[in-house]
Amino acid sequence: MEKERNIDRLAGLLIRLGAFALVAWFCWYFRSVLVYVIIAFVVSLVGHPLMRLMRRIRIRGKSLPDGLLAIISILLILSAALLFFSQMIPIVAGIIRDASVMNESDLPYNNLIERFNEWIIGVFPAVGRDFDIVALLLDKIREVVNLSNVSSVIGSVASVIVSIAVGLFSVVFISFFFIKDDKLFSKIVCALVPDRIESSVQSTLSDINHLLSRYFIGLIIEVAGVILVDYLGLWLVARVRADYAIGIAFIAGVLNVIPYVGPLLGEVIGVILCVVLKYGAGIGLSVPIWAFALIVFAVMLVAQLIDNFIYQPLIYSTSIKSTPLEIFIVLLMAGRIGGTVGLLVGIPAYTVVRVIAIRFFSHKKAVRRLIPDIDKEKTDALI
Repeated sequence: MEKERNIDRLAGLLIRLGAFALVAWFCWYFRSVLVYVIIAFVVSLVGHPLMRLMRRIRIRGKSLPDGLLAIISILLILSAALLFFSQMIPIVAGIIRDASVMNESDLPYNNLIERFNEWIIGVFPAVGRDFDIVALLLDKIREVVNLSNVSSVIGSVASVIVSIAVGLFSVVFISFFFIKDDKLFSKIVCALVPDRIESSVQSTLSDINHLLSRYFIGLIIEVAGVILVDYLGLWLVARVRADYAIGIAFIAGVLNVIPYVGPLLGEVIGVILCVVLKYGAGIGLSVPIWAFALIVFAVMLVAQLIDNFIYQPLIYSTSIKSTPLEIFIVLLMAGRIGGTVGLLVGIPAYTVVRVIAIRFFSHKKAVRRLIPDIDKEKTDALI
């Protein structure tokens, strides 16, 4: 009898492992579709608050149909994104163009390339006295970019455009249904779980939906806040031209989405662009270049401090209810596992894991020690 029980347990374990392997293979094989669904879910998290606001609008005592409200929500999101990027991209492109075509004679180290060539010749005499690093790079570029590769490049560009178009249409189409029915994603997941835990899974997904919606909306507000502070500081304090200031602030704000690494990278790029544009376009305060660089760095540092001590505590503490130490450790682990992508998805993924732990493993000692206010959070979730 005991032997039969062991065989049954082994068979059950093998069946579970087989089912898990099948699900993993299915997710990997259809990973592009899964990515579209996840992106559409994130878009719906931003669209749900818009839906709730528009449902308050009454025409003859009745609200508009959910289908129409979902279409309006998607159009508002797409219009806002299109308007924002259509205004920012030309400005950023203009900054890069002006920085790249500036007169080399204006640079304080205009013979840097010549010095580098002389150094190479001195270290490696075999290259010859006529060695030119610029000519060498151009020759290598010509080898890579030749007529035989033009058709393949055009084909690759066309393939990318088609893929982007298909992806955008798929995300918009799926988002429409997720926004129209805010329980749809929950229904899909609950259809795959056993009946005995369906109610718990549904409550868990509701908590995740609520917290992630607040997080992504807060993240948009954070980016807008960083752009605003950087723009005002560069324009009013460093006296950078308004169009240059908003472009550099946009670059810093977008990079700020990447935790820890992004803000530092944004500050470095901002200082370099401002210094280069001061020589090429004569922007900024009439001070020595080192003083101007310090002023720009100080302005962007103040913006980052405001983000660290005002924006981020409000977003993380009120949206995902995590302490700064939790976030720091999670981001270190996420960056080690997935690099930049890991840093971007680390906090949302941790929010999902945290809610699941509170809902299903609150009786475990480790979970209760790691989340001291677990009882209060469970009560808040029920409310």
